[in-house]
Amino acid sequence: MANPRKPVMLDAEALSPAPSPQDAPPVPELDAPQNAAMQRATFAAGKPKSWLSKLFWGAIFALLGMAISLAAWDFVAGLLTRNIWLGRAALGLVAVVVLVLIVVILRELIGFSRLRTLDSLRAESTASRSANRAGALKTIAKLDHLYTGRPELRWARGELQAQQPDILDADALMDVAEQQLMAPLDALARLEIEAASRQVAAATALIPLALIDVLVALTSNVSMIRKIAVVYGGRAGVLGSWRLLKGVAAHLIATGAVAIGDDMIGSMAGGGALSKVSRKFGEGVINGTLTARVGVAAMEICRPMPFEALKRPRASSIVKSALVGMFK
Repeated sequence: MANPRKPVMLDAEALSPAPSPQDAPPVPELDAPQNAAMQRATFAAGKPKSWLSKLFWGAIFALLGMAISLAAWDFVAGLLTRNIWLGRAALGLVAVVVLVLIVVILRELIGFSRLRTLDSLRAESTASRSANRAGALKTIAKLDHLYTGRPELRWARGELQAQQPDILDADALMDVAEQQLMAPLDALARLEIEAASRQVAAATALIPLALIDVLVALTSNVSMIRKIAVVYGGRAGVLGSWRLLKGVAAHLIATGAVAIGDDMIGSMAGGGALSKVSRKFGEGVINGTLTARVGVAAMEICRPMPFEALKRPRASSIVKSALVGMFK
């Protein structure tokens, strides 16, 4: 029997400290994935349409066009019967609407033509690297003609023309052309991507509604892609911008760039910063990063020369420049 007067010896190492509430992990919010806004917007834009869906929506828009045209014609005819001057005024307004529609259609066609020009120049630039010097000079002349009216490229175009006689290899000529012509345009495109990433991140962090941030992300990305196309010499209209967005989204989905890891976001946001701020701020960083990836893919699609002599920009560095000081 143990002696009740004998002291009881306890092992201090075997005793674990009492858990503290401040050491408890944060409660996970499983109802809203962190990158839902940009994922939904990208998948919605890049999802391929079946021929049945295209036929259905084409028939719907054709039917609506016929109904609107017949309604406008009956309205003008009724006014002409009731009052000749009111009918003439309505007929003049209809003529103005038709004229504006024709101008819009022509601008869309011009925008598609400029985008096809960029596509052909990109393919020709790739082929000119393995061609002779004359072929490279011909491609460079087309690039120079494309940027004739760009004052920010006046010095670069002059330097390129001054260096051409001293370069004999085709690939070296294309490298110099890319360094002189594309470097200033890449810097402008990077600024547009940073602005769009900052806008999407701020909107995601501040807007409480789930579907509104998807709409803001999609609108900001369409505007960013359109501005990037303008930077490189394209003039994408509404339909052209949507076509570029679908191409960019399809490229991102095919390469798996839509998904993004928390470890990458943590390194960009400053280590454990995401665990110290709210979920919406963390989601804003992720959506801003995905917007930067969309912008980089848009650069590759709109650029008349592929990335060879110059390095392809990284989305992580763009986000660091765009979101510095916002989430720290």
